[in-house]
Amino acid sequence: MFNPLALAFTHSQMIRRCRDERHRVAATAVSGHRRFETRDPQRGGEAFLRDSILLTVALIVSTLPVQAADSIEYNRDIRPILSENCFYCHGQDGNKRQADLRLDQRDAAIQAKAIIPHDTANSSIVRRILSGDPDEQMPPPKSNRRLSPEQKELLQRWIAEGAKYQTHWAFVTPVRPAEPSVKNEKWSRNPIDRFVLGKLEATELEPSPEADRAKLIRRLSIDLLGLPPTPAEVDAFLADPDPLAYETLVDRMLQNEHYGERMALPWLDAARYADSNGFQQDGDTWQWMWRDELVRALNQDQPFDQFTIWQLAGDLLPNATTEQKLASGFNRNHLLNGEGGAIAEEQRFVNLFDRVDTTATTWLGLTMACSQCHDHKYDPLTMQDYYGLLDAFNRVPETGTPQRMSSRIRVAAPFLELLTDENRRQIAEYESRIKQLDEQAAPLANAAYEGWRQGIAADTNPADVTGLPASVVTLLQKPEGERTEDEKKQVEAELRSLFDKQVRPGLNSKIPILGQLDATRKQFADYKGDQIPRPMIMSDGQPRETAILDRGEYLKPKDKVAFNTPAFLPPLADGLPRNRLGFAQWLIAPENPLMARVQVNRMWQHFFETGLVKTAEDFGVQSEYPLHRSLLDWLAVEFRERGWSMKHIHRLIVTSTTYRQSSRLSPALRAADPENRLFARASRFRMPAMLLRDWALSASSLLNERLGGAPVYPYQPAGIWEPLAITKERDFTYPASSGSDLYRRSIYTFWRRTVGPANMFDASNRQTCRVRLAATSTPLHALTTLNDPTWVEAARVLAEHGMKSASDLEARLTAIFRRVIGRPVTQSDLAYLTKAFNRQAAIYRQEPELAKELLSVGTAKRDESLDLTDHAALTAVCRMILNLDEALTRE
Repeated sequence: MFNPLALAFTHSQMIRRCRDERHRVAATAVSGHRRFETRDPQRGGEAFLRDSILLTVALIVSTLPVQAADSIEYNRDIRPILSENCFYCHGQDGNKRQADLRLDQRDAAIQAKAIIPHDTANSSIVRRILSGDPDEQMPPPKSNRRLSPEQKELLQRWIAEGAKYQTHWAFVTPVRPAEPSVKNEKWSRNPIDRFVLGKLEATELEPSPEADRAKLIRRLSIDLLGLPPTPAEVDAFLADPDPLAYETLVDRMLQNEHYGERMALPWLDAARYADSNGFQQDGDTWQWMWRDELVRALNQDQPFDQFTIWQLAGDLLPNATTEQKLASGFNRNHLLNGEGGAIAEEQRFVNLFDRVDTTATTWLGLTMACSQCHDHKYDPLTMQDYYGLLDAFNRVPETGTPQRMSSRIRVAAPFLELLTDENRRQIAEYESRIKQLDEQAAPLANAAYEGWRQGIAADTNPADVTGLPASVVTLLQKPEGERTEDEKKQVEAELRSLFDKQVRPGLNSKIPILGQLDATRKQFADYKGDQIPRPMIMSDGQPRETAILDRGEYLKPKDKVAFNTPAFLPPLADGLPRNRLGFAQWLIAPENPLMARVQVNRMWQHFFETGLVKTAEDFGVQSEYPLHRSLLDWLAVEFRERGWSMKHIHRLIVTSTTYRQSSRLSPALRAADPENRLFARASRFRMPAMLLRDWALSASSLLNERLGGAPVYPYQPAGIWEPLAITKERDFTYPASSGSDLYRRSIYTFWRRTVGPANMFDASNRQTCRVRLAATSTPLHALTTLNDPTWVEAARVLAEHGMKSASDLEARLTAIFRRVIGRPVTQSDLAYLTKAFNRQAAIYRQEPELAKELLSVGTAKRDESLDLTDHAALTAVCRMILNLDEALTRE
């Protein structure tokens, strides 16, 4: 049945809405029996594109918010126009407000007669937006903002209907919406499906069929573990007749220890995690211990309310455990500037600003950074709100700059000292050795000291002794019998210090035992500074007064503020502490409108590439209005009321029919919903580089699956860190790992903040918080996956496995293909791969040196008994398989 409301929309309205970032769809359908023109680049001229009325209705009803017979909704239809074009000059920021006019508040707009409900003729905003006079026209021509005819019409209709305002949808506490009625009840497996299907049925779009089992197990493996299923696991799943075989597979993966590693990756981006400070000195840290704690928490399905408290304020819990303190390191993953010209207090405020911004983005989905210097121009966030929240973080006993623990390690207090068993063993050995040397050296050292001391005491002019304070020189001039006990101790301490600094080093060559003792003590000090883990954590050990800063300048404090949560959100409950712990408890309160929504949106983004709200980092008034708002609210309430279990929401999503659909993009879906915002199919997207590397290592059986531990240094281009070595203070030679450490999962790769891993081409730079996924189509992607030593070596070892698994080429290719792709190989696949093998074999047969060069890549030992030409040719084919679109893509 046709939707008559859709036919009332003009072509220009449809095209305008399709171009809007918040309602982007493909404008390639026909409205009713009409047609509209578009440029056909292949034919070089104007071409008429026709499509079915079904797609037209789907296009308009599903993505265009305003229908001719519908009442206008402020949040959905009007706020985006005002926010984009008007609020910058007529919003809440009093410093930028023009003509003393506020359009973000209904009463203020009515009082100024900018808006007169039900009276468009006398509403000055209408006169201004319709005016052709540059001096009167709004937005002003110089602003480079323009209202389309359709937007002007919407504003007039809205005023005519009464100009009703609404609180921004994301700032209203979610309640569980009723599940929609659907026609195809059998399609729905859980409430997610009912919400998705309700939209699809309203737009007369059909969902996609379920993907085959081989694709489903591969999809689950990518999303839940980040590692390929083995051929045996695929075979077992394909052969399992149990109707709940899929659910059983999901449950098994959720309990797999690699689940926590996979789910930690987006949290590392959010926490701006790295293994070094950044800036010129870029000292190493021990924050990998926080990373391991994160993986443990995710594997154990730590309830998200508890997870939030631990990450933000674990150190403030009564009798806080080491794990709770360590978890608070989330907000100590920031950059640390130890440059010589860095002003410590200035850098401390840089850290503070970063913590506020990171916390607000990660837990509230708000861009609070704007309010550091002025009231937010769009969201109801004031500078008072910003600095009131900053006060909770302004209590850390830190200077703003790191301290040098060794030539390599630079960390800033507060931190934990977490000795390992190996540390204790090494310390005991050093202490025992020093004790032995000290016992042997003490008589000689004391004798030397006494001789030197007597010479100093007998000096007729002690003032000539360099290095002694004047007060001690005065005491030396005083007869020893007249000195008090305290004066004697002072003289002894100063003389001993001077002897150790100026005299004793010269005796080391004359008295070798002294040299051994001093060298051992230095080695011990270096060991403790470099090898004892000191992960940085939070602490409220140094409360300070907090003030609003004029334009965000730390040297210009204004009015003092105390901790508080943003005023436009529900207040902090009575009885909660007014610190980070109270703030974390406020976040998880049922009345908080943002936190649960923000988290489930990011979970949805993980499985569908795009969140229900595309702007995962921004739920403010400039965010995308969610087409599936009811589903978002249902998931938020479900998350909160089902014990804040992350695994529960993950299981709910991946067991839904929505998730299990084929990702095949039909022409109809391409026209109606190219971005898959209606979820009539599964999402299809390129795997991130960190997963692609793990996939190649695992498929070749090279992967070292050990969990946790210090970061490792896999293959990187030669001299990758050399640009950092601009002084002789520190050696920046890349300390390449060896053995199985070369094949640890990508999450354990050492992340230097100034020079990130070269083969992680699409990862966050870990400089600031990032919560939205970023795909890349850079040519560096293909250059990496074809030529990086990790992929070349993986291809070589994979080829070796294939050669040892079977004697004929077809069986070898079949085994290799399944290890990488997962699905059974087809005859077409085999024909193509066989042709590629024969072509490569001909090349290497003619040029054996090229074969040797290829097979020499990597440190894994090659089986020299294998035929050189066949091994090289099969290695080339394995590189090709690892680079197939099907291998690189999550379908």
